[in-house]
Amino acid sequence: MSQAPTDIKFRKQSQQLELSYASGDRFSLSSEFLRVHSPSAEVRGHGAGQETLQIGKLKVNITELIPVGNYALQLVFSDGHDSGIFSWTYLRELCDQQDELWKRYLQKLDENKASRDPDEQVVKFFN
Repeated sequence: MSQAPTDIKFRKQSQQLELSYASGDRFSLSSEFLRVHSPSAEVRGHGAGQETLQIGKLKVNITELIPVGNYALQLVFSDGHDSGIFSWTYLRELCDQQDELWKRYLQKLDENKASRDPDEQVVKFFN
């Protein structure tokens, strides 16, 4: 089964990337979700346990979508991040696992007493 979407739309006002598949499946991924799950080394590191928690990305926007051959999209974000190449396979994984990935991301933010909001400073207290 091909992982390539049959239709890709980007809704600039809502900052949603909409993907449709031959199976009839349709998904909508927010710019924030895509930014914090970028496949770049800056976000994922170079191996397990080297991930960097992305904080303050609530207001990040996608400024450009660049096709990469017939296999991926490069997304350019308003915070300057542009090194993630989102393959069709990776995008489909994000679609299929969106709820679980988002839940884990919010949990990691909470565990690290960090915020999605770039205008919010979190003060950490230690016992």
